[in-house]
Amino acid sequence: MAGKRRGIIIGMDGVPHPLITRYVSDGTMPNMGRILGDGTLRKMESTVPDISCVAWSTIITGKNPGEHDIYGFMNLAPDTYDFSFPNFNDLKAKTFWEEAPERRYVIVNIPATYPARELNGVLISGFVALDLPKATYPRFLVPRLHELGYRIDVDAMKGHEDMDAFIEDLDRTLEARIRTYRYLWDNEEWDIFFLVFTGTDRLGHFLFEAFENESHPYAGAFRDHFRKLDDVVGEIYGKVGADDLFMMLSDHGFGVIEKEINVNYFLKEKGFLNIENATPDSFNGVADGSRAFALDPARIHVNLTDRYPRGCVKPDDRAKVAEEIAAAFEELTVDGRPVVRKICRREETFSGPYLDKAPDLVVLPHKGFDLKARLVAKGLTRKGVFTGKHTQDDAFLFVRSSAIPQSDIPGSPWVGDVRRLIEQGVS
Repeated sequence: MAGKRRGIIIGMDGVPHPLITRYVSDGTMPNMGRILGDGTLRKMESTVPDISCVAWSTIITGKNPGEHDIYGFMNLAPDTYDFSFPNFNDLKAKTFWEEAPERRYVIVNIPATYPARELNGVLISGFVALDLPKATYPRFLVPRLHELGYRIDVDAMKGHEDMDAFIEDLDRTLEARIRTYRYLWDNEEWDIFFLVFTGTDRLGHFLFEAFENESHPYAGAFRDHFRKLDDVVGEIYGKVGADDLFMMLSDHGFGVIEKEINVNYFLKEKGFLNIENATPDSFNGVADGSRAFALDPARIHVNLTDRYPRGCVKPDDRAKVAEEIAAAFEELTVDGRPVVRKICRREETFSGPYLDKAPDLVVLPHKGFDLKARLVAKGLTRKGVFTGKHTQDDAFLFVRSSAIPQSDIPGSPWVGDVRRLIEQGVS
């Protein structure tokens, strides 16, 4: 390995730029504070939509969803209203490690990389992974992962039932992730080591209000998780060579939820969607006469005659219907406040060979509102168990590299810039 620049990338799923700056300034993350002085910190734009599987797919390929074909955790199967769940085999663009197989890689816990595919090195899939052996390449590592107590993900159900048990589970998962990184760092040869921490996203969903409110009963537990993360970041940074690339990033940001807005309920109210016999496990409740429906979080699809069984909009009328829907959302207010920050139109947002699979519109909300697309909903608004939601405009990126001039780091980066910076940093 002598003479080579190596790349060390640490991902923190869902960690917003303002959290990093606050916890550095108040001393919660002192190692991060020292590290930031050695490189460049930027606020970064996530993908549209700001879903982890979409954003991480863009990070590892450098492509937008119209090129890599991952638009969400859940889609509809072709010519049906039945759910389908894309996985790593559905990613249509090559990852940076597949494009440069001469390098050796350790890839740990990147979401949407299940099932694990063969590569020159080691890959352990992140969520949503259903089976540890299928999440691991090479598979002979599985017994050692069991010995290390490795866990693919936090048991999120505990967050719905017992918050103390959830915090305990979060800590155990983090500790096992750390043991595993140490083992792989010491026992594998590698050129690029990419490690993602995802408990940060789970913590944000259940307890982001504990970040915003210091009097919250779990404010200390929230802060303690980031102290532990800061400790391991400092440990890793202490092993990084002077000429190595060191990068930290998140895939999207986070904000507090004041109210959830049900997008399909709004479409129904405005006469775009008819719902009959809806169930939670499919969209077969989309009834005759429906001109549009939404998939999570607010991916609106015009119900086309040539695409869906009960489609009623001719392809030539697609753009007109989409604009009518956009106009309705622009007028949506709750408690006197506008809900919608931005409406992203398909042709303005996506490009590539899979553009035809893109949603016609993606709606991005203002601060405080979380958009949901349940077909089964009793009202326009509700407040669920989650206190935090994804945000599209305040992920973070940190780069320290002897091979990348600061001028080459975009002032306002997008997650799709990460792959280029990795390749430049290890060249």
